[in-house]
Amino acid sequence: MSKDQLDEQMEREIKEDANMTVTEPVYVARKRWLLFGLPFTFTKYSIGENILTIDTGFFKKNENDCYMYKIQDVKYSASLLERMAGLGTITCFTGDVTDPKLELLHIKKSKEIKNYILDASEKARIKRRTLNTLNISALNEDVDPADFV
Repeated sequence: MSKDQLDEQMEREIKEDANMTVTEPVYVARKRWLLFGLPFTFTKYSIGENILTIDTGFFKKNENDCYMYKIQDVKYSASLLERMAGLGTITCFTGDVTDPKLELLHIKKSKEIKNYILDASEKARIKRRTLNTLNISALNEDVDPADFV
């Protein structure tokens, strides 16, 4: 590849990265009370194609963003009270430095949102050509290290 072609490719990738944050959220959910499932809290979750945003606070506002390609695993849980109120909790395990574990507490349509996050994170990893690897050590008492030389 020539230098001009590389520059053009880098420009396209930068434009794609800039466009990633502009997309409208697909789901917007609010944290709810367990009692009756009423949304009287100041926590809002916005889930888009490329980014997950958690807005918290009334007097002191906090905004926590995580790109979808950084989400590695998603867990759904629902206690008895949550199930009675039609709510659930989603835990996202991420490669994000600021918050490696994001929790979307007591939200409606939680199973649907969990499935969307799983699909969107996989698509975002494929789009960005990102690979997650796991370091698994096979060395223990049963294995002779000389076999690997």
